[in-house]
Amino acid sequence: MAGEWRASTWGDEISLEYGKALRGHDQTEGRYRVFGSNGAIGWTSEPLAAGPGVILGRKGAYRGVEYSREPFFVIDTAYYVVPKTELDMRWLYYAIKHYKLGEVDDGSPIPSTTRAAVYMLDVDVPPPAEQRAIAHILGTLDDKIELNRRMSATLEAMARALFKSWFVDFDPVRAKMEGRDPGLPQALADLFPARLVDSELGEIPEGWGAKPIGGLAEIVGGSTPKTERAEYWEGGTHHWVTPKDLSGLSMPVLLNTERKITDAGLAQVSSGLLPAGTVLLSSRAPIGYLAIAEMPVAINQGFIGMKPRPGISNLFLLRWAAAAHDEIVSYANGSTFLEISKSAFRPILAVAPPTSIMDAFDRLSRPMYRKVVEHERESRTLAALRDTLLPKLISGELRVTEAEAFLKARDP
Repeated sequence: MAGEWRASTWGDEISLEYGKALRGHDQTEGRYRVFGSNGAIGWTSEPLAAGPGVILGRKGAYRGVEYSREPFFVIDTAYYVVPKTELDMRWLYYAIKHYKLGEVDDGSPIPSTTRAAVYMLDVDVPPPAEQRAIAHILGTLDDKIELNRRMSATLEAMARALFKSWFVDFDPVRAKMEGRDPGLPQALADLFPARLVDSELGEIPEGWGAKPIGGLAEIVGGSTPKTERAEYWEGGTHHWVTPKDLSGLSMPVLLNTERKITDAGLAQVSSGLLPAGTVLLSSRAPIGYLAIAEMPVAINQGFIGMKPRPGISNLFLLRWAAAAHDEIVSYANGSTFLEISKSAFRPILAVAPPTSIMDAFDRLSRPMYRKVVEHERESRTLAALRDTLLPKLISGELRVTEAEAFLKARDP
């Protein structure tokens, strides 16, 4: 390591300040973010600390590390970090992640990180200019990931709004009933009727149907091969999905799985290998994780898989399942945890539009979805690059000039 880096301890470099109790911290309104031990949990109107700042979880099994550009509030399950020396705050964020201060445990019955345990640990500190350069390299990658997330969130909101307008509120139909312009191109507006009629689902557009979801998609479940049988898992090449794979997704797109199974393992899964494009819904603990598999997958018993029948858009199924979440849960049962079975799921009724309107919805929403997939793929690549560079830059194994040359060669 270069001689200008100085050996120090965290106690000489930072002070960990306690957060404060805050009522109603889970509110959705307010200018300032509220952070707890494992991340952002709400908003408030008054900040506790100026930004930029770093938040370190204090209590709980998971104690995360967060960075806030803006002023923020920290509740009493977390610390906010105050530098004692000249430290770049974003470098500090990456250094705290690298040194895994969120995993420092004092051994008490309730997992927690104490200031004394952190302060005694060693840290190598680069000069301020190099701190800023390191933070810039890693921060640029994170900023692009965040930009992708925001763009995808906007596209997702647009797709959800389109589904709700057409298939929940029936806005084009109501507009025509009231003599208003539906706000659609004429050829598209002509596809919608000008009348609502009674059905098992209440009023729906004339000519549409109320059909069981089992008529719109083939409903399948999965299973788990015996975990102790090495021949089912070792060297596996088929993606095998559990609800855990969906729990951390920010968008309803599945690109990878934590585990893979072999051909022998796949033969033990009741539904076999489901094709790319299958809509996955977690059916227990909890009910409601949703994603479209972008590759063939096998699923465990915690899922309902929806394979679209001919003429049915998987995007329609995805949006329907999201909009019908509460109804789906109402069909669940169980003493230990709620679970909805395939037999209980199949008869649930859905509004089924004519093929022409189903196709029109797919044509409008498909480009949005494909852009989200593109964002997710790029963000995965950027995150892998960041995770490779972070330990090398923070430890001094890789110097800034070397990292810059590497990035330039990678993306000329």
